[in-house]
Amino acid sequence: MMKKWQRWAVRGIALTAGCLGLFWSSTTANANAVNTYVGNQNYGTPKITKAYKSVLPQYSYRYNKPEGVVVHETANPNSNIYGEITYMTNNYNNAFVHTFVDASNIINIANTKYLCWGAGPVANQRYVQFEQVEVHSKAAFASELNNAAYYTAYILKQYGLTPKRYTTVLSHHDVSNLLGGTTHTDPDGYWSTNARKYFGTTYTMNDFVNLVKTQYADLGGSVKPDTDDSTQHVVSKPKTVSYYHGGNNETATLANNYTNWTVYNHVKGTSGARKIGWGNLSADHRGAKVYVDSRGVKRGGWSGTWYRIRFSKNSSAKYWVYNKVLNFPKVTYSDASGTPMLNTNQNTALYNHVLNSNYLSKTIAHTQDFKAGTTAKINKKGYKATDKSTWYRVTIAGNTYWAKSTSLNGVN
Repeated sequence: MMKKWQRWAVRGIALTAGCLGLFWSSTTANANAVNTYVGNQNYGTPKITKAYKSVLPQYSYRYNKPEGVVVHETANPNSNIYGEITYMTNNYNNAFVHTFVDASNIINIANTKYLCWGAGPVANQRYVQFEQVEVHSKAAFASELNNAAYYTAYILKQYGLTPKRYTTVLSHHDVSNLLGGTTHTDPDGYWSTNARKYFGTTYTMNDFVNLVKTQYADLGGSVKPDTDDSTQHVVSKPKTVSYYHGGNNETATLANNYTNWTVYNHVKGTSGARKIGWGNLSADHRGAKVYVDSRGVKRGGWSGTWYRIRFSKNSSAKYWVYNKVLNFPKVTYSDASGTPMLNTNQNTALYNHVLNSNYLSKTIAHTQDFKAGTTAKINKKGYKATDKSTWYRVTIAGNTYWAKSTSLNGVN
């Protein structure tokens, strides 16, 4: 008679439910275009929601703790994360995984201290396993990969493991090829299709492991090969703050719940930083306009973005606040292309970021720095609803700038 841990889904774990951090770690996510895009989104730290299902059994791993993570995807383009969880909970005797991931959620339904059955009898007794629910947009695919890589890195850190291809991080396809007991190939097809559709490139398990390594470094460690490249060990990553200074007196407003986070004289956790407290600044500042001149991005064994603000344009009193305290004008980014000419009739500014966005901007050139007839190559578009302005990221003579649409001829 089969042991419980030897059970696995007839479809692998890809069940069909029928009804259903640009400023990242100094450890890069390699040169894959998808990973680059993920890094440029400056995602916050994903939240893991624990929603254990009491019906799920609890059996021990072969060595009483997991040895890594297996990555799946549901192979169901019509499902959602809650439908998949319901279906799997109701059919756990066939198969179940520990966790489900989509663009907005990481939902852990089974305690990772105990095995699940989703990738065949050999892998089940060794690995934490999670499902990616299929998503259907460029932004959603990037966000889901970010969540999946974070969750993988989080599990590895939790159990004292380091990210290593084929050993501690495997796809379901890897299990089929290396361990047996299953014949499935997910998530290869899902990743390949979306990478080609939304980014015009490829995406493989090697690319995903590079993304995991970036997230792993952001959790406080990095992976460094030994001299024979056969093993890996963790080296501590120093806590640092990278500062980016704006030069255009940009503004934001204080959120209605701004008092949920206190105010400091320097970035929290840095040398000499101390709480000032909103009570010492008097008045109710909800919705108040503030001037923002610097951004601090924390890396290493901590994370988060902070801004330096002042309450009037010429004030010498400056304060540091967490990013959630501020509401910046929202910029919606999309892919774009074209080769318009610069409008050199007026000497307008060119910036390193969209003016008055949460990245903060500096003026780095002007249109009349270039000859009339100079061509700009567009590679990104930004729309700011607050003033209905359109912006383009352009390459001019090998350098990159953000230009307002009025700085270019023949664009909207």
